Amino acid sequence: MGHLLGKFHKVTLSLSRKVNVTSVHNLLRHDQNRAKALMALGGAKEKGIFLEGAVINEQVENQAVSYIASVGVGSPPTIYSLVIDTGSSNTWVGASKAYVKTSTSTQTSSKVSVSYGSGSFSGTEFIDQVTLAAGLVIPEQLIGVASTSTGFDGVDGILPHIGPVGLTSGTLSPNTGTIPTVTDNLFKNSVISANTLGISIQPITQNNVVNGELTWGGTDSSKLTGSTNLTPLTTTSPASQFWGINQSIRYGTSTSILSSTAGIVDTERARLYSDLCFWNTRTTLVLIATDGFNKYTKATAAVFDSATGLLRITSAIAEPQVLPRSLNSAMGGAAGNIYLIIGDLCDEWLAIAAHGLDFINGYAFLERFYSVYDTANNRVGFATTPFTTAITN
Repeated sequence: MGHLLGKFHKVTLSLSRKVNVTSVHNLLRHDQNRAKALMALGGAKEKGIFLEGAVINEQVENQAVSYIASVGVGSPPTIYSLVIDTGSSNTWVGASKAYVKTSTSTQTSSKVSVSYGSGSFSGTEFIDQVTLAAGLVIPEQLIGVASTSTGFDGVDGILPHIGPVGLTSGTLSPNTGTIPTVTDNLFKNSVISANTLGISIQPITQNNVVNGELTWGGTDSSKLTGSTNLTPLTTTSPASQFWGINQSIRYGTSTSILSSTAGIVDTERARLYSDLCFWNTRTTLVLIATDGFNKYTKATAAVFDSATGLLRITSAIAEPQVLPRSLNSAMGGAAGNIYLIIGDLCDEWLAIAAHGLDFINGYAFLERFYSVYDTANNRVGFATTPFTTAITN
């Protein structure tokens, strides 16, 4: 049995990068549905407030579908590959690998069910200990154990590192209010000294190498090349129910793409597309509202590539806007082509609901900056890194 809750400075977990290149159309349907689910969920839920909580790092991997972390449950722990998600808050296991009951497992009287748009699960709620990294064990964590699940091939469930706790409301039957998240328990038990979380993701062009790290309770200054610029969370719904901020987008020095508007920073499945847009992609893009996307297309003189669903250009452009060429063939594209990572959020279906989510900064953005989530002060921050303008192809 590992050490239980106590003060930590840094705890790291090294993982490797994987790319899913086998199910483009499934990913497309997942992303289309997740977009609609986020809009609906954001309009219905209220952001939770995390408690205060030394600095804990956990390294993560880019799987092209999502970033995942290896997490132990039970004693001795069974290791599960869990998706990191900022758009949900229920910790659960059992999608690919069955839950293993041990001496620390206690079944509750509650059933649990969550729909993500890109998938779902239902099952039974348990109390068990969760091992985040060597030496760090959280006792009595509420977790869902899936009896059925869809849309989670190749992973075992979800670890919602920084999803608002309010998103757990209504997921249990009978309804017992909200469910404390893993992060809640770290703060509650004073394991971490500040209620902030830093994320470092490095753009890479090969698989099976470490390229990400989570830092609970602070930031990892070794990853930064500049100071962290913090901005308040947006008050515009539905973006306000997630890690939503206001931002404007400019191409070059003077071409306005989007005026200041609300959107979200999403570390899990930020590839969101609508049924009215013919995307065929499996990377994580920066998605912007259609009017801004059209301006960007004109400014870059890009053309739509039917083989990949991405924009394609023939001339040089700033490297951070370019899909890593090593992924071209996996995307169904030509090896020598230049594809862009800016995509159309597709306002056609957004018009059905309330506006208030006009961009999504996905992994293609986060790989170029160090991002900070300050739950105490309701702020999101970004800092430059050695990879902000690096050539990665």
